[in-house]
Amino acid sequence: QVQLVESGGGLVQPGGSLRLSCAASERIFPSLMGWYRQAPGKQRDLVATISITGSTNYADSVKGRFTISRDNAKTVYLQMNSLKPEDTAVYYCNFIYVGRAYWGQGTQVTVSS
Repeated sequence: QVQLVESGGGLVQPGGSLRLSCAASERIFPSLMGWYRQAPGKQRDLVATISITGSTNYADSVKGRFTISRDNAKTVYLQMNSLKPEDTAVYYCNFIYVGRAYWGQGTQVTVSS
């Protein structure tokens, strides 16, 4: 069973930066890797995705501030700059591998002064 482990969340002031990482327990070369987030009382929303060819997709709210990258085999990253209080949420990584979706356990990002 493939497991995803996230790291890098925390508390940051508005305008600050954080880098999230998510690694699979095996080198599986997912066809798609992504990040989602869920704020309290809200649905889980797409933040960014990156395909195995490197094609990226971003939510409008994070374009120009967040950058997704991957090592293709097992790890995806999310560099978050110019963070805003509205970016506060639990961030989840998601891998698509042989037709199945795998989720990380979530990491809390809090943007507050």
